[in-house]
Amino acid sequence: MRRARSTSVLVTLLAGAAGVISSTQTWVHVVLTGGATSDVAVAGATAIPVLAPLSLAVLALGAALSIVGRALRLVFGLLTVLIAVLLATLVVPLLVGVPASAITPSVTEVTGIAGDSAVGDLVSSTSTTAWPFVAALAALVLAAVGVFVVVTGMRWPSGTRKYEAAARRDARRTTDGPLDAVDSWDDLSRGDDPTTLQTPR
Repeated sequence: MRRARSTSVLVTLLAGAAGVISSTQTWVHVVLTGGATSDVAVAGATAIPVLAPLSLAVLALGAALSIVGRALRLVFGLLTVLIAVLLATLVVPLLVGVPASAITPSVTEVTGIAGDSAVGDLVSSTSTTAWPFVAALAALVLAAVGVFVVVTGMRWPSGTRKYEAAARRDARRTTDGPLDAVDSWDDLSRGDDPTTLQTPR
């Protein structure tokens, strides 16, 4: 469990960063009919307006996960799973077929024509880039790390306990001198690392 916290934090931050980056990239290319040969590029933030805010929330959860206690780890793990499921629900439809609602804002900006049905009549073809797949993979990884946090978070070592143990060792060294073998064994019995923060002899 020593590396569980750092691994969970790192993976959560990477998944959140992938979501933020993908929201700025082109997800769909749209070719219009009626002599409009120019390609209309639809960004991830346009196709899924909540993608960037949710990804930023994931980054915040990942950063906070590195310092919270046991009870909040469970809450943060559940929130991570919830956000991952929501992201997957929004992204998967674009992998199957591009809904008109995802491209309408971009097409309206180029042509001035609004409404899903009217925009649908203008569209000759659409093609999806790799970025929706990146976002879907990030959501899948995020769900896995959220479940991992829920299952293992209560058993992670507490940072507070580590600092308190270090303070006890420092106090003992000040009064009694360097730790001997018996002191080191006592520390190990309590789950503390006697080699941490040792002063040179």
